[in-house]
Amino acid sequence: MSADHTRDPCPIVILNDFGGAFAMGAIGGCVWHGIKGFRNSPLGERGYGAISAIKARAPVVGGNFGVWGGLFSTFDCTVKAVRKREDAWNAVIAGFFTGGALAIRGGWKHTRNSAITCACLLGVFEGVGMMMQRLQAQPAMAPVYPEEPTKLAA
Repeated sequence: MSADHTRDPCPIVILNDFGGAFAMGAIGGCVWHGIKGFRNSPLGERGYGAISAIKARAPVVGGNFGVWGGLFSTFDCTVKAVRKREDAWNAVIAGFFTGGALAIRGGWKHTRNSAITCACLLGVFEGVGMMMQRLQAQPAMAPVYPEEPTKLAA
């Protein structure tokens, strides 16, 4: 697989991925906690309850997503630099390190299990991505050869 030359250099990619993950988490957190705050509020205060829950929890969800995205992107860039290759294994290895780094305060077993789980999850993502690329690829056109002239019966 050739290198992806359309992406920015690694320090910029890390910040870009952090910001994108934060935005995705914040938007998802707004939807999730807005609905949750709406449902858990009394009838006359549902709008206020939804806004209050969004203000309290959506930035936290966004921050958690941002940390995961930024850490993953940092490890991905590091793995690319060390391996000097760009392939699906980079994401799996970076997922392993990301899962482990985020769980390191929970002890050795939790760190190991989280690292393996995250690596497996990224392996599934990469596998599905490759499968979708193959399914969507245009089949190669078979070469068209002129038919051989038929011999006339004499």
